[in-house]
Amino acid sequence: MRLPRSLASATAALALVLSLPYEAMLHARVDDDEAAPSPFGAECRTTVSGSHVVAYCHNPYIDTDRVRLHIECARWWDLDTDGAPVDTGPALTVRLTGRCWKEVGAVWISHEKAD
Repeated sequence: MRLPRSLASATAALALVLSLPYEAMLHARVDDDEAAPSPFGAECRTTVSGSHVVAYCHNPYIDTDRVRLHIECARWWDLDTDGAPVDTGPALTVRLTGRCWKEVGAVWISHEKAD
């Protein structure tokens, strides 16, 4: 049994494409303007011990990261706090601290690119 002419040529073209090395295949072009943005942001670790909060933020990147500690206290009458912003330069580690009068409800760190 013979294959129809169009099917035979399609099979031959597919076999040729599959046998090409990877380097010979067509690749999508990426413009330099659309390159991925440079990585940014310090890595922060927080520890809660009773009513005290300690956070260490390390910035492994070139851009300065302005970090800020935010503490939400568990009791309604206890004041939530937003710490002062601290510039974390390249390859630096900073320590941020804060506390509630009683229990800590939530803790987070905000990041902002420094000018």
